Amino acid sequence: MKTDDRSYAKRALVASAAGYALDGFDLLILGFLLTAISSDLGLTALQGSSLISFTLLGLVAGGIGFGILSDRIGRIKVLTFTILLFAVCTGLCALSQGYWDLLFFRILAGVGLGGEFGIGMALAAEASSPERRARACSYVSLGWQSGVMAAAIATPLLLPLIGWRGMFAVGLLPAFASFFIRRWVGFDNYKQTKFFPLKFLVKDKETCKISLAIFILCAVQNFGYYSLMIPAYLGRYFGYSLTRSAIWTVCTGLGMCIGIWIFGQLADRVGRRKSFFLFQAGAVLTVLLYSQLTTPFSLLAGGALMGFFVNGMLGGYGALISELYPTESRATAQNVLFNLGRSVGVLGPFLIGILMEYTPFSIAIAFLSLIYLLGFCVVFFFIPERKGVPVFSAGGIEE
Repeated sequence: MKTDDRSYAKRALVASAAGYALDGFDLLILGFLLTAISSDLGLTALQGSSLISFTLLGLVAGGIGFGILSDRIGRIKVLTFTILLFAVCTGLCALSQGYWDLLFFRILAGVGLGGEFGIGMALAAEASSPERRARACSYVSLGWQSGVMAAAIATPLLLPLIGWRGMFAVGLLPAFASFFIRRWVGFDNYKQTKFFPLKFLVKDKETCKISLAIFILCAVQNFGYYSLMIPAYLGRYFGYSLTRSAIWTVCTGLGMCIGIWIFGQLADRVGRRKSFFLFQAGAVLTVLLYSQLTTPFSLLAGGALMGFFVNGMLGGYGALISELYPTESRATAQNVLFNLGRSVGVLGPFLIGILMEYTPFSIAIAFLSLIYLLGFCVVFFFIPERKGVPVFSAGGIEE
C-alpha cells in the first residue's frame, strides 16, 4: 500500500520504532531487576526465572492475536492499544505483593508488547516507497536496540535510587505516549479486511514453503539473540559486575545498531538475499571468534563486532516479510511467524546453559555458529528476491 503523504510515512515510522523500543527496554530491564525482586518478595530461583519465561509466552500470544486484529481493524488503533496495555500492566507490577500477582501483570504486559513488532513493521512497510522499504523497516528495528541500551544505562543509575518498584512505575510513561502517538500519527492508511488473515500464510504449497522458511529464519534470529544477549554468563565466567555487564550490553547494542542500519542500506541497494548471505556468513565467523575471547577489552570489542552481524539481520525481516505476503495478512505474517520463531528462540539460554554445564564456555558459544549456517541454507533454497516490488493485496498489485 503506497501513500504520497511523506509526512504520514515519517510519523508512522517514528510511532512504530517507539513501540518496538518499549519491547526491548522492558525485556532487558526485567533481567536486571530479577535479583532485587526475588530478594524483596522472597522468590525462589525457579519463580524468578519463570517471570521472564511467562512474559515471553505473553509476547507470543499477544503477537499472534494482535497481528490478526491489526489486519482486521487497522494498524494505528491496535498499535496504540498494545502500548497502552503494556504500559498500564508494567506500572501495576510496582504494586505487586507476591509472586502470583506479579506474574499476572507480567503476562499481560507481555501480551501488550507482543503485538508491536509486526504491526510496526507492516505500518512502516506500507507507508514507505518500494526503493526505501528495507531502510524504513530497519529504522523500526533500531527502536528495539535503543530500548535495550536505554535499559542498560538506566538500570544501574536508577535502581539504587528508586528500587525495582520505581523502575516498573516508570513504565507508566508510555501510557501517555500512546495517546500522543494516536493523535500525532492521525489517520490509519489501512482498509479493513473481511478475510481471515491466517489463511494467506498457508494458501498453497509455495506459500507454505515460504512460511516455513520465514519461521526457521525467525527462530534462528531469536535463538542466537537470546542466547548471546543474556549478560548473566559474563558474571558467571568472567566475574562481571552489574555495571560492567551493562557496559558490555551497550557496546554490543551499538554494534547491533550499526549492523541494522547498514543492513537496511544494503538490502535496498543490492537486494535482500545478498544482504542476508553476507550477514549470516559474518555471524558464523564472529561467533566463532567471540567464543575464543577471554580479556575484558576483547570481550567488549568482540561483542560489538558479533552484534553487528548477529542482530544486524533484524533490519531485513520487516521488508522481507512485507513483500512476501498480501496486505490483508501482512501484520499477521509478521507477528505470527516472528513470534513463533521467538517461542523457539527463547529456549536458547536454557539449552546453552545446559551445554555450559558439560562443556567449556568456548565450545558452548561456538555451537551457536551452526544455526547461522542453517539460516544461510534456508535463504539460498527457499527465499525469493523481492527488492523494489510494490506491496500488494490479495487481489493484485497496489500502487
